[in-house]
Amino acid sequence: MQEQEKRKENPLGTLPVHSLLMKFTVPSIVAMLTSALYNIVDQYFIGNSVGELGNAATNIAFPLSTCCIAIALLFGIGGAAAFNLAKGAGDDEKAVYYMGNSMTGMFLLGTLLFLVTQLFLDPMLRFFGAPESIMGYAHTYVSITSIGFPMLIFASGGGHLIRADGSPNFSMVCNIVGAVINTILDALFVFGFDMGMAGAALATIIGQYVSGFLAMYYLSHCKTVSVKLRHLRPRSDCMARVASLGAAPCSNQLAMMVVQLVMNKSLTYYGGQSNYGEEVPLACAGIISKVNQVYFSFIIGLSQGLQPIISFNYGAGKYKRAKEAFLTSASVGFAISVVAFALFQLFPRPIIKIFGEGSEEYIAFSVSYFRVFLFFTFLNFFQPLTSNCFTAIGKPFMGMFLSLTRQIIFLLPLILLLPIAIGIDGILYAGPVADGLAAAVSFLFISRELKGEKYGSKAGRELAG
Repeated sequence: MQEQEKRKENPLGTLPVHSLLMKFTVPSIVAMLTSALYNIVDQYFIGNSVGELGNAATNIAFPLSTCCIAIALLFGIGGAAAFNLAKGAGDDEKAVYYMGNSMTGMFLLGTLLFLVTQLFLDPMLRFFGAPESIMGYAHTYVSITSIGFPMLIFASGGGHLIRADGSPNFSMVCNIVGAVINTILDALFVFGFDMGMAGAALATIIGQYVSGFLAMYYLSHCKTVSVKLRHLRPRSDCMARVASLGAAPCSNQLAMMVVQLVMNKSLTYYGGQSNYGEEVPLACAGIISKVNQVYFSFIIGLSQGLQPIISFNYGAGKYKRAKEAFLTSASVGFAISVVAFALFQLFPRPIIKIFGEGSEEYIAFSVSYFRVFLFFTFLNFFQPLTSNCFTAIGKPFMGMFLSLTRQIIFLLPLILLLPIAIGIDGILYAGPVADGLAAAVSFLFISRELKGEKYGSKAGRELAG
């Protein structure tokens, strides 16, 4: 009886849904934006000091950052979903084990990724598609930024656990503090001390370590559970549950990494056969992927803020509230996406020039990339929200399938096939085709889910209060 009262009083199950979304999604969006700011700030200072080759080098390094985020989401989103589902079901003891095991997993895999990168750096950069003209820049940048991988993963993944514990504002602070430090040190190291790529990389890892230590501090003083040493020891059942729930967002990031690798190689190969050359398409793609990351910070932040609300209410049997949360988030995501679409279509040239000047070919390809590759931006909110929704309600395999639709099932084959017929322009047209197909598949599956009896049944309405 006491457990039922405790669950009933949890604000995730009682406060108005729109108030909960505001409380959880705004800090999550800000946290994602400040995370994107790391890359944007580096791109700005490198573009205005080193130039096009520096921009191309950061694009070569970007798959490793994506890999870090994939690990963070595997244990962050997976741990948060498992934690909130267990809390919603009243199983506090199991919930704290999910949190502790998630922390251990993030730190171990982050350290492993750092070691592998240091040991195989040059072969890795060549595999990522680096031409000889930018190898030196990429080597300098990645050899330093890899030192921050464990803390980048812990700060990003730990933020999801902090939000799951009911402290979204602290999660936001962790990211903001690190991003501000990175920005200040970028200006000092790159412009003040003329340290170029090394200065930008050093500023990045210092900011990441500050954010990581703040996340560690909070997670050792959680407000709803007490994480002890025994909770950090890996347990196969807990790790399996966390990994299954985090598989969808992790798979989406890994898919992005694979696509980015193929994209880099394709841009280099087909760019060399065009009047753009090898470096220009790489540099343009690097900038535009960072700008698009700002848009996706809103969408991913929205889906991450949605997760604890859906997980708790679904776990507690309040299905109508879970449905309301998803539909409200989808409406907000659509509005954000329309604004981003308008900016990308109307103002591509001013956006590009923020990151330094370049040749006319560089500007022309960038404008085409914005307007063609990102044409269906107004639909791109739907697949991430839907994938994360299925993960949040404990259906990880469906979430993982949807997370792979855009990147692996549609975009990757199109990047390989279309350029054979129409050259480098085929890479640009692969984007909108994949976006449209992924949105259609996501709509089909979520419509079937939300039409289920439990979302509109008498029992569901009574539970929703």
